[in-house]
Amino acid sequence: MTVVIPFLHANGQLRKVIRRGLPRRGVRMATCRSPERLRSVFDRELVDAVVVDVRAAWTKGTLDLIEEFPRIPFFALSRFRPDDGALLGSCRRRGVRDVFVEGVDDGAAGELIASRTASSVRREALGGAPRMLRLTDQLQLRAWDEVMNRAGTATTTSDIAHALKRTREHLSREFGAGGAPNLKRVIDLARTAWAADLLGNPGYTVGGVATILGYASPSHLAECAHRVAGVPPSELGSLGPRGVLDRFRRGRMRSRV
Repeated sequence: MTVVIPFLHANGQLRKVIRRGLPRRGVRMATCRSPERLRSVFDRELVDAVVVDVRAAWTKGTLDLIEEFPRIPFFALSRFRPDDGALLGSCRRRGVRDVFVEGVDDGAAGELIASRTASSVRREALGGAPRMLRLTDQLQLRAWDEVMNRAGTATTTSDIAHALKRTREHLSREFGAGGAPNLKRVIDLARTAWAADLLGNPGYTVGGVATILGYASPSHLAECAHRVAGVPPSELGSLGPRGVLDRFRRGRMRSRV
């Protein structure tokens, strides 16, 4: 799974500095030069955070998108001046998650952003899932981590088995031991939880989320939502990832395949 962090800033060198503080794999920074370009990235890719120079001309149109995507963190990175109190106050009121001072916080910004991305918040929401689902064996936990790493893309039990260097049959058997749900259903859980978080953003539609997460169609997403949480996709946003997990625990942990 690759997530995207759009970067709206005239200083391209800063992107390289921030990139060094982000995970080496699974993250791509995309340079955007307008709110329209940023909006197109939201429509096509899994956005994990946004970094924007709030002193630039594109600021207003960019920060307007926070209302559409409140669960995606926006970070300000600018050369703030002592008289920028009103601008900083506006950032807070508009929902900017944090503010970094260009030339001061450059080196630390990447690590701070990485700890507060949308995907890190989703993982935290599902942090207690292994215990709740009776995943205690080392292989089960490794498989769970791999499922989390792939939650934003189309994934099969064979994909997880290949990553862990096991046969699909062996991994499926070992994963479901001890009363744990089977692996296929856990994959559905993770992907539905990701969909639920995305659908908590008014700017996303069910069809758009299905495309971004690699579902075959919106109806495929609807089938997974029903299997995992017993609700239509239109209700996933109000549940959120933790709500999906709670629904899953109440009788929806097994599948026949």
